[in-house]
Amino acid sequence: MAEPVKIESADLVAKGGPFKGMNAFMGIASMMMIIAFVVFTIRDVEYSSALFSTAKDFIIGSLDWFYVLIVNLALFFTFWMLIGRFGDVKLGKDDETPDFSTFSWICMLFSAGLGSGLIYWGVAEPMYHIQDNPFLTREGIEPGSVAAAEAAIRITDFHWGLHGWGLYVLVGLSLAYFAYRKDLPLTLRSALYPVLKHRIYGPWGHAVDLIGVFGTIFGLATSLGLGITPIAAGLERLGWIENTLTNQLILVGVITVLGTTSAASGVSRGVRILSEINVWASIALLVTFLALGSTAFILGMTISSMGSYLWNVIPMGFWIDSDPERQWQSWWTIFYWGWWIAWCPFVGMFIARVSKGRTIRQFCLCVLLVPSSVVMLWMGIFGSAATGVDLFSDAGVAAAVNEDYARGVFQTVAGFGYESLVTPLTILITILLISWFVTSSDSGTLVICTMLSMGDEQPPIRFRIFWGLTSGVVAGVLMLAGGLNALQTASIVAGLPIAVLLLLMGYGMIRTLNEDFPVPDVRDRYALEYLNR
Repeated sequence: MAEPVKIESADLVAKGGPFKGMNAFMGIASMMMIIAFVVFTIRDVEYSSALFSTAKDFIIGSLDWFYVLIVNLALFFTFWMLIGRFGDVKLGKDDETPDFSTFSWICMLFSAGLGSGLIYWGVAEPMYHIQDNPFLTREGIEPGSVAAAEAAIRITDFHWGLHGWGLYVLVGLSLAYFAYRKDLPLTLRSALYPVLKHRIYGPWGHAVDLIGVFGTIFGLATSLGLGITPIAAGLERLGWIENTLTNQLILVGVITVLGTTSAASGVSRGVRILSEINVWASIALLVTFLALGSTAFILGMTISSMGSYLWNVIPMGFWIDSDPERQWQSWWTIFYWGWWIAWCPFVGMFIARVSKGRTIRQFCLCVLLVPSSVVMLWMGIFGSAATGVDLFSDAGVAAAVNEDYARGVFQTVAGFGYESLVTPLTILITILLISWFVTSSDSGTLVICTMLSMGDEQPPIRFRIFWGLTSGVVAGVLMLAGGLNALQTASIVAGLPIAVLLLLMGYGMIRTLNEDFPVPDVRDRYALEYLNR
């Protein structure tokens, strides 16, 4: 590929006025898009919910094959990059070194890509699947049994594991390569340079970045609004507050302020420090669950489900339910793939931002295999602990999850039977939920500001504050109006154009690498071998 047309970021952003340091068109368009969407949603919540649900039902009902194809292609792309001849290519200049230590880098991967979802879904999802899923019928497994528990954890590993992280590798790798190797702006549009060429600086590029801003701001708002439920449930269980809408809105405000403060301090300070603290505290929680539960059962189930997942990952990845009456795959797997895809611009860009100086092989290895391995370990221990106390102690975890998914992890703690540890563990879980949400909020805010400032990795602090607060305001307004479910559905719908962008990114990355590092002609190879003798 010919060297790309380079335009300095300073030439693309306003030199003065309220949008100084930001692309004025992108800033105005983003604010108008957010206002229009919120007004449309809350003006008639029932209508907007019905409209978005219709679109979502069409996508997950008619385009399930497309989503399955996309996630499998992304995973194939990742393994090809991992073992292929481009593995030693640096995401940056050849003499550049990483900005962060390996430990800090891995911690920050989790701050954007997983976070608090592991804590409550690590219990809730296996407890849903142990009661009913198509694989129980196919394999002749009795619901609510030990064998059903293993299948449930395997499915949870599948939904949180390799396929989702393969999507993040595709986006993050493309963005990092074009930003740090080709000196293009660190924005979503740059990954499409092989397709759009110089048009990335015009309307087409603006449209691509606006899709990324939409997915990030509304994805953050949705996660914050829906994730407040387990935090409020934990505080209510401690007897500190009642789980009311008013108190949930107060919690949204607190987390928004904390996340904005962290974003204002930058990646190397607030985001990095909080991510490392979260990882150590999460390890302590994981070890506690392992020690308090039936340790032998948990370890056996974790290893067994891990092996079952790795053995079945390929057939599970390509499976499409042929029963038109059964909605399980649409409700779970396809919904997950849509959600992962919708989050790709946000998580992919943040991962690219902290991965400068890594090689392609290091990037693929750590971004794909390290989080997936942690997922299998986490889901195995949490899922086994929950199913264990339910199967052998009748702790009522499944009943609690059926009533409110956020209650499952706290019911599991109570089911261990150590009354003196219930309160301190509930406090730890609640603090972790808050802290992981803060790191998701601050990393998302930095991504939005980076895109709107045309790739500036240190965007003006006032914009970090503005967009950090904006995500919280959007979440609060939609919670108050009852429009969060509509927003969640709309975010999945927004994943469809992003899925198309993923195909173009993969094509562009493969094409560019082959042009930048062509296979030597056979005569050149003989000459090189002769010279090296």
